[in-house]
Amino acid sequence: MIDLYYWPTPNGWKVSIALEEFGLPYDMKLVNIGKGDQFTPEFLAISPNNRMPAIVDHDVDGEAVSVFESGAILWYLAEKTGRFLPSDPLGRKEVLEWLFWQTGNQGPMAGQHSHFFNYAPDGVRKQGYAFERYKGETERCIGVLERRLEGREWLAGAEYSIADMQCWPWVLIAKAMALSLEPYPRVSDWRERIKQRPAVQRGVNLAKQDRPKQQHSEEAKKILFEQR
Repeated sequence: MIDLYYWPTPNGWKVSIALEEFGLPYDMKLVNIGKGDQFTPEFLAISPNNRMPAIVDHDVDGEAVSVFESGAILWYLAEKTGRFLPSDPLGRKEVLEWLFWQTGNQGPMAGQHSHFFNYAPDGVRKQGYAFERYKGETERCIGVLERRLEGREWLAGAEYSIADMQCWPWVLIAKAMALSLEPYPRVSDWRERIKQRPAVQRGVNLAKQDRPKQQHSEEAKKILFEQR
């Protein structure tokens, strides 16, 4: 059994989708980031960066194994199961390139754009250098995916992989952040292909009723954004 420490956001979806795709049994443990659950000593022992998602794998020889950071978790699960990661060196290299690209480019840029779009004060939210910077970088990353998908269905190799699972959630919510996918037809098609997968639907709908509406309260914002 795998313990999934989870909150329903794009980063959380990467791992809930992966667990569903891999067909691994897991026990969801909801960590309410709007209430500060991520700062408990128990959770920090698993995820030192106090971020979701994280897992603890009990299905191992010896002591349970904890893994934090979504890219590392997907890589770990792929190695554990032998699925969604090619066995040949060049194929593995290609998947890992896109896994790391997401963690270093798309993820941080889309996350910051989401912050300014959803949480910044009204006078700052949709104007100014910072907002335009992160919006532009998020769109640039979508353009990178668009070029990559020319002549191919999946990001790495001929088959669906952890690279697709890692990069997809921020594209799923692009329209909700007022980012048009109309200029990116290949990304739009890729988004829809993945969206139709039953395991993906189960992963995205996990804890759907708990999605963070209360995080817009002033108390929640202090917990989320004023930590040093």
